[in-house]
Amino acid sequence: MKLLENSYFEAINSQLTIETGDCQIIGRIESYSCKMAGDDKQMFKVFCLEGEPHVLQALSPPQTTGISPSKLSRSQSGDESEGLLSDKCSRKTLFYLIATLNASFRPDYDFSRAKSHEFSKEPSLNWVMNAVNSSLFSAAGEEFNELKPKLWQAIDAEICLSECDIYSYNPDLDSDPYGEEGNLWSFNYFFYNTRLKRIVFFTCRSVSLFMAPRETDLENEFEIELEQDEEEENMDEEGYGAVNS
Repeated sequence: MKLLENSYFEAINSQLTIETGDCQIIGRIESYSCKMAGDDKQMFKVFCLEGEPHVLQALSPPQTTGISPSKLSRSQSGDESEGLLSDKCSRKTLFYLIATLNASFRPDYDFSRAKSHEFSKEPSLNWVMNAVNSSLFSAAGEEFNELKPKLWQAIDAEICLSECDIYSYNPDLDSDPYGEEGNLWSFNYFFYNTRLKRIVFFTCRSVSLFMAPRETDLENEFEIELEQDEEEENMDEEGYGAVNS
């Protein structure tokens, strides 16, 4: 997947970092060509070992159903009604969605093992626009209202929204790149135009300003070791100075 330059997206992305009284909105829009390059071709070969590109894969219903990813996972194993898994997409389309995630979040995350039940096909463009607008307006208010028309015009100009199939990525906490403590909500939408062979990826999250990330035990341990090393060096220097005097 090749990231396509878009000056309008760059300008909008600079306005999609919005700090409110108690949270920060962090969003970005990116455009990708579905033309495969070196790493993608190799990954696609491995991906095809599990099934042919034209084979259909079951997706989860959109998040409005209120069904948890773990419940959907059990349904794939036959533990619950298969009616929970509704829409389908080809494995090739699923590959494009996974490859887009990898390109967007590289090198911090690897989505190569993502499963079809972590994705949904959205019911309509209007539904997605309403969901996005509602989330961002509730968090940023009038600041987003001023940005909203430019945002959707830029996306439409890049991808032709009326021709798109729209998918979302809704992982469980273990797979979620936004699963850390303090994350209030997030969304990941893919606008896929098969004619243009292009995907516009819109990802956004809201982070609480009252939940500052805590240092890991490893970081604390490393700092303690550094302090001990400095103390030992100082003691050695003092001892060396006393001998020479």
